[in-house]
Amino acid sequence: MSDKVWKRNEVESPCINICVVHPATRLCTGCARSIDEISRWSKMTPEERSAVIADLPQRTAAPTTRRGGRAARLKRS
Repeated sequence: MSDKVWKRNEVESPCINICVVHPATRLCTGCARSIDEISRWSKMTPEERSAVIADLPQRTAAPTTRRGGRAARLKRS
């Protein structure tokens, strides 16, 4: 039996199984990829995947500001 493990030579998916697309940014709140990137992922070249992964840290999948809550309701009054 060999100690070598067979590995695929491709870029891994950044998916973390939190698949919710934010309505304002149109990006997945889990991995920050767009719907187009997610759907094309298996067809992308390794270079395209690497470029997407390199861009992910600069993306904000969901705005950090709150949309409403008590403060917003009080402003409307």
